[in-house]
Amino acid sequence: MTPDEYCKDKASKSGSSFYYSFLFLPEKQRQAIIALYAFCREVDDTVDEISDVDIARSKLEWWRQEVQQTFKGKASHPVGKALYIALQNFDLHEEYFMEIIDGMAMDLDQFSYSEFKHLALYCHRAASVVGLLSAEIFGYQDRKTLKYAENLGMALQLTNIIRDVREDAERGRIYLPQDELQKFNVNSDDLLNLKSSPELIELLRFQATRANDFYQKAFQSLPDCDRYTQRTGLIMSAIYQATLKEIERDGFQVMQHRVSLTPVRKLWIAWRTARRQKHFK
Repeated sequence: MTPDEYCKDKASKSGSSFYYSFLFLPEKQRQAIIALYAFCREVDDTVDEISDVDIARSKLEWWRQEVQQTFKGKASHPVGKALYIALQNFDLHEEYFMEIIDGMAMDLDQFSYSEFKHLALYCHRAASVVGLLSAEIFGYQDRKTLKYAENLGMALQLTNIIRDVREDAERGRIYLPQDELQKFNVNSDDLLNLKSSPELIELLRFQATRANDFYQKAFQSLPDCDRYTQRTGLIMSAIYQATLKEIERDGFQVMQHRVSLTPVRKLWIAWRTARRQKHFK
């Protein structure tokens, strides 16, 4: 299996909405974004799938060294080798990859966030930095597009947090800010015991409004001249917004079941969104 085949396998098996947006890219961009996505999956899986914190921390440290070696052309992991190919075609900054690892490391040390500004740092590292790297791969003419990428990363991560409340609670994590839990009279122990309540639903409705605000900030920041080149991000946002709307229609019953779109619907949304951007070409 070649490095690129390894990354494609990693991306396709994840079942992520992101994979559907990659299908509409030219070959070099598709190779680079799939390599980036595979890197994110590898470091994320390190935290989520390794129960021993010390082992997980050691593996993240190994990935820091692998990033350094990748930028020197000495990668040993298939993902690093695929990323090195991407580095030949796109201006991707080493510090951004380190920030992504920093975001994953926060999950080893922090299981809750006292207020939104602290959660925002996590979202920046885990998602907005990925958005900035993606923007470089997709290409842009106007630097305002970088603000779009940052805000879109925030919106996508906040959508994930709403969707995954139960899954995160099962891992002992609460990403909803503690001061907002108190404001809406939601008990942390109830969350960790997977209990829903009218108060939790109102809190999640509040979070959905915040996520939608970040989507709107992102779209307002994206210049028309870059809409076509950034169509992959717009496809991601369309799929994620559709997921958020389904959660809203379902009454925010995320403690009862996980809301997700069918592969056929994701593909249809991806095709429709890509088609809409053609007149900006």
